[in-house]
Amino acid sequence: MNPITLEGPRLTFRELREDDVDALFEIYGSEVATEHLSFDPRPLDSVASVIASGIADTQVDPRTVYALAVTLKEDPGLIGYARLALEAHRAGQIGFALNPSVWGQGYGTETVRLLLQLGFDQLGLHRIWGARSPKNAASARAMSGNGMVEEARIRDHVFTHGAWRDSITHVILEDEWRQPER
Repeated sequence: MNPITLEGPRLTFRELREDDVDALFEIYGSEVATEHLSFDPRPLDSVASVIASGIADTQVDPRTVYALAVTLKEDPGLIGYARLALEAHRAGQIGFALNPSVWGQGYGTETVRLLLQLGFDQLGLHRIWGARSPKNAASARAMSGNGMVEEARIRDHVFTHGAWRDSITHVILEDEWRQPER
């Protein structure tokens, strides 16, 4: 399924481009933006590798990783990064990060919704899950606001910012996604 373009009410997902490196570096290179992510701030060359890997993933057949730019509908510039990685048994894991300049506007909730639409409506997945820092209340709201339920705590899951950190997982199943009230 290439290329991916998905539109929500205010956001669009598109494939990554080489010129997205600086915009993603504003997120992945930022101490503030990576505070709750599973890694420390990354140098520019590492961010360039993330973009290159995402572009290369579009050529894999069958495609198993969807690394996408999150943009505003009226502006094709990257304001975030969204990822859906396919797993065995029609499952997938989502992850996302947004530029702090757009935090607090509901874009996280819309990003998760678009990832779930991609996974369930276009790829036919059965189960989608995501993980977050226990302190990341905004991510918890974005996932729960889309019907994802808190499932588990993975203790000492990642080593980041000089310490071990737990992760909280959230999950949604395809029949829950397809409920009429959704």
